Amino acid sequence: MTTCMCEIWCIVNRNICEDNGEDVLKRIEKVAAAGFDCIVLREKGMCEDEYREYAIAVKSICDRYGTPLKLHKFRVTARDMDLPIHLPMEFLKKLNENDANLRFGASCHSVIEAAIAESYGCEYIFAGHIYNTECKKGTPGRGLDFLREVVKAVSIPVYAIGGINEDNIKQTIETGVKGVCVMSGAMTAPDVKEYLHNLKKQIKL
Repeated sequence: MTTCMCEIWCIVNRNICEDNGEDVLKRIEKVAAAGFDCIVLREKGMCEDEYREYAIAVKSICDRYGTPLKLHKFRVTARDMDLPIHLPMEFLKKLNENDANLRFGASCHSVIEAAIAESYGCEYIFAGHIYNTECKKGTPGRGLDFLREVVKAVSIPVYAIGGINEDNIKQTIETGVKGVCVMSGAMTAPDVKEYLHNLKKQIKL
């Protein structure tokens, strides 16, 4: 029996931690220690100065555990910290000559957006949301057929996002994605190492 090479990334959501009465930096340390393949520091509602201070603290944690870190949205901070960045589509379209050395990926919600992201030079894309999720309450997931179409449409790695859990991770990676992204589970699991172990256990071939 061999292990699938699917990557599992964690998307940070500070609000979920705070709602549960947990310090987000402590949760991020648990995530880094658990062995996720990458952490994406996605936070809404922060100004760039606040985000920069936050990102510096998170980078210190990730460096201790050797966990790759990607920032979110704030290109100046990413350039100054020499870190890759994940961009919403509207921010991807604002790239300019100052961003020539920036390494980036983007979120896509259609095959057309996936093609646009590749044409802009994205190293990878997120495709979603795939399944129904509380984070997108009221909006049905786009499903596995959508995911397969995106994978076929681009030559860069595709990561599935949205409602991925132990019950559906295996069928998700069978579409040909490079990996999956999880948020709520990683932010709330009582034992993050066990949570990640259980996800990986489902993708053993």
